[in-house]
Amino acid sequence: MLDQFDRKIDYLRISLTDRCSLRCVYCMPEEGVEWLSHEAILSYEEIARLARLFAALGVRKLRLTGGEPLVRRGVAGLVARLKAIPGIETVGLTTNGLALREQLPALLDAGLDRVNLSLDTLDRAQYAAITRRDALPQALAGLEAALAAPGLTVKVNCVPMGANDAQLPALAALARDRDVSVRFIELMPIGLGKDLPRRTEAEVLAILEPALGKCVPAPPPPGAGPGRYVTFPGFRGRVGFISAVSHSFCDRCNRVRLSSTGFLKTCLQYETGVDLKALLDRGAEDAALLAAIEAAIRQKPRQHHFSAPSAAGDESRSMFQIGG
Repeated sequence: MLDQFDRKIDYLRISLTDRCSLRCVYCMPEEGVEWLSHEAILSYEEIARLARLFAALGVRKLRLTGGEPLVRRGVAGLVARLKAIPGIETVGLTTNGLALREQLPALLDAGLDRVNLSLDTLDRAQYAAITRRDALPQALAGLEAALAAPGLTVKVNCVPMGANDAQLPALAALARDRDVSVRFIELMPIGLGKDLPRRTEAEVLAILEPALGKCVPAPPPPGAGPGRYVTFPGFRGRVGFISAVSHSFCDRCNRVRLSSTGFLKTCLQYETGVDLKALLDRGAEDAALLAAIEAAIRQKPRQHHFSAPSAAGDESRSMFQIGG
């Protein structure tokens, strides 16, 4: 499936819920929000139906996100459904890890291929300050369980914010003795993230190299997107940089997002897309859904303008509402 700029769209991120067990400072207010009702979000049957249509159009990779996807019941069953769809090659999960150790056996039995675990610090007090929950031991237990699972591709995602500078070398060093990719993801100016400090790729490297040595380029891990990967002396794993603001990779973008409310979002910057749940609720046939998906993807914007002033049509929702 090609968009109007001949980019091949083969990756769909599916948000299962807006709910989360954490309250990260760049994502959700401390007091939380009013959650969506169960009726307002896509059912697993609807998700599986839409995934089949996306697969028919050329999508090969699926990733389940949130909010925190594992707060919704029955995720392993959904993974099994998605893995059974002809054309779907991999199903991944992005999680904060708090419920991962408990649920991982069922997820692996269902065929889960990849896990991305969000972790911004290894300091318990700082973790509690960033996430507003004292839950670092649970997150680390989830990470250890994932790293011990044979054949599972594991990545650790860290958002450098200045306040966690001192923790960046320790986080990167998780890849010293393990086959894991630690990725530093530039904070996106979306929702609460608009008002927070961020570190660029160059600034993060300036922190890492004095502690870890000179980096050298490294091949990307399986399923990697358009980020840049390096390794350090003595490292078994990799360190990655996903720098969508300072190092735009819009010309290679291969993904779209499906929110928990069924909105197909074609670019993180903009509100544009199509409400697929509204079509489902009206009883749309597969042909109508396929046409709506294709029309939305054809109009996928050329690029974001995160480094420029806001404009009409920019996204106003937070990441937990959009889907990570």
